[in-house]
Amino acid sequence: MDGQFRDGETSLQTYDLVVIGSGPAGQRAAVQAAKLGKRVALIERQRRVGGVAINTGTIPSKTLRESVLDVIRIPQEREFGGTRPRRGDISVGDLLSRCDTVMRREREVVQSQLERNGVRLFCGLGSFQSPHVLRIDDEDGSQTLEAAHVLIAVGTEAGMPGALSVDHDRVLTSDDIPTLRVLPHALTVVGAGVIGLEYATMFAALGVEVTLIDKRNTLLEMVDREVSDALAHRARAMNVTFRLGEEVAALRRGRDDSVIVELASGKRFVSDHVLLSVGRMGATATLNLESAGLEADDRGRLAVDVHCRTPVPHIYAAGDVIGFPALASTSAEQGRLAACHMFGVPAESVPELFPYGIYAVPEIAWVGASEEDLTRRGVPYESGVARYREIARGQILGDLDGMLKILFHLETREILGVWVLGTQATELVHIGQAVMALHGGLDYLMRTVFNYPTLAECYKVAAYDGYNKMRALAAGEPEVIPQPDEERKAA
Repeated sequence: MDGQFRDGETSLQTYDLVVIGSGPAGQRAAVQAAKLGKRVALIERQRRVGGVAINTGTIPSKTLRESVLDVIRIPQEREFGGTRPRRGDISVGDLLSRCDTVMRREREVVQSQLERNGVRLFCGLGSFQSPHVLRIDDEDGSQTLEAAHVLIAVGTEAGMPGALSVDHDRVLTSDDIPTLRVLPHALTVVGAGVIGLEYATMFAALGVEVTLIDKRNTLLEMVDREVSDALAHRARAMNVTFRLGEEVAALRRGRDDSVIVELASGKRFVSDHVLLSVGRMGATATLNLESAGLEADDRGRLAVDVHCRTPVPHIYAAGDVIGFPALASTSAEQGRLAACHMFGVPAESVPELFPYGIYAVPEIAWVGASEEDLTRRGVPYESGVARYREIARGQILGDLDGMLKILFHLETREILGVWVLGTQATELVHIGQAVMALHGGLDYLMRTVFNYPTLAECYKVAAYDGYNKMRALAAGEPEVIPQPDEERKAA
């Protein structure tokens, strides 16, 4: 692969930017800098580009989800009397073969983009020798690069809880899912965060008995409560057992190769496999950060300012390694903004309008504030809701549980948040994002004509639902009769 070194070569090459990591943040930053006419090198420790997003995280998990939906046709089975396929009829190989194809093609796209833009790719383990000098090691030798600027975009690794061990056979992390050999009869998922919920509902949809454990008592604290409650209801209908407020004390291997799960509360049960989804750690341990004058926190993450710049001015960091929101989309945007800032090119983004998506079954997406956010901030608001069962397209799809909710300011009618649960939620949310960015407001949605039958019609139905609530409020408010003092002031 271009940029590899041979026979102990130790030359020093100079670049305007050296990027460490070829995930969304690193790839976007490298291409952006190259388009600005800069000399750019990218270091990737794996023999394949794309980082976690393409190889173990976003792409394989979302492709697996699509395969699951194709197999089980969840919405239609309830409406049209179908039955779920038997677990024994489902081949994990068939489900995952699509993942391999998509991952390979996505890697080809990234590789092509880097080559077309003249980005020099080095495969090896990158680390700092000094703030401006990086060393690359692999089995064939080492070499050094000198960088005017550096972007750290190394992503994350699966977190390993201290008391529990992973054998990658029966006790897994999310990185192991693409290599799963058999579909379990019973699966225990430890950690009810985004990744844990996504995999829990995917496997439950296939008929796997899923137990979801989390020491927190609330599910998805960042999600609007009505939406998270609806997701939990759907998950329970698929036989997901929630054990919230519980903590795993130990995992023991049973005589029949099963895993015995012991909770701190004293409860015990048996599971075929255990998936540990207890957060991610920044993959910074091998970077020799102290030689660059940097220090990671206890989760391997780096602190940055609004421009993704670390305390060392010429070193930037972007993507999952800097923490929330840790999405492929936001990571790519951070990489672009970092590259523009380091070379003095004006660029801006709108973080408050970043869309978020959870690819559970059903999926969730949102942009803007939740009802809990607005209540806490004392913002007067009202909501408008559309149910998929009210929409012709929802009936056609057989998704009768989906919903779209608009939150808007009670006085200005400005849209403050959009929440979607159900089929195509992560696509639908972008309509709300665009309207919010352009200050279209509730009136715009009421005036707009959407194709029929489409799920986009939910916006118009929800807007009229909200408008009707405002009319009812206006009709019920008593007439304000000015008092004598107020009349004199008015005069």
